[in-house]
Amino acid sequence: MAESFAGLLRWYAEMGVDIAVDDAPHDRFAESRASIAAHTEAGTLSAAPQQTFDASHRITREPAPALPADAIEATALESASGATNLDDLRERLSRFEGCGLKATATRLVFGDGNPGAGIMFIGEAPGADEDRQGVPFVGRAGQLLDKMLASIGLDRTKVYIANVVPWRPPGNRTPTPLETAACLPFTRRQIELVDPKILVCLGAAAAQTLLGTKEGIMRLRGRWFSYRAGDKEIQAIAMLHPAYLLRQPAQKKLAWQDLRMLAKEIRRLQLFALPFNSAI
Repeated sequence: MAESFAGLLRWYAEMGVDIAVDDAPHDRFAESRASIAAHTEAGTLSAAPQQTFDASHRITREPAPALPADAIEATALESASGATNLDDLRERLSRFEGCGLKATATRLVFGDGNPGAGIMFIGEAPGADEDRQGVPFVGRAGQLLDKMLASIGLDRTKVYIANVVPWRPPGNRTPTPLETAACLPFTRRQIELVDPKILVCLGAAAAQTLLGTKEGIMRLRGRWFSYRAGDKEIQAIAMLHPAYLLRQPAQKKLAWQDLRMLAKEIRRLQLFALPFNSAI
């Protein structure tokens, strides 16, 4: 019996359920929409819900009325556009209250690596390991990403890594369109400030969000796109997410094809003197 329970707990952990929040289930999508405050204070949108105590002396939340999505995006755009550097942007994002995920996440996961390297990787959202450490791509998928980078002579000193959504969704669920839209102005400003020569979108969610398409990742991968950042055009490519490759290891051959394309572009742009092997 004990072994059965241990197996169940392992399965929960693998599925991303690593915390017990309450005795009763919650509709987190509805809570995310309802957790945004209805007032603006000193130019900053406040989404902190009121806290009360029930009969069992547990903290309960009374979500404030939600602002329209366009008002949230406008506030995010105003805040993000005023950032003059990455540190400033991170500080503004840490104060932003327009995304309900901030209330359930442990840490803001902003970015990692070398912002001056010329190559930027962007995934969808942090997982449990990233939430604990505040660094993107440090779990199993991140370890595989490091190996993928190493296969063409790169490491985290030669790339910059971030996510479209900087807070972990509960249970590693997919961010809602509202949550993604609320964070997108900050992500776009982050790209502008990093000013990469190459933008790599990891997975369908990042590629669809940043490239403005609804095509699946199998159609998007292996192709070059143009991403508009302010008055600049950035070379962009979509690749399979490392988390997908962990579930579908047979698709690593496609990832290798995309990495070769990336390496060739790095060589063409003369970003780094990579130790290319004869297969590239």
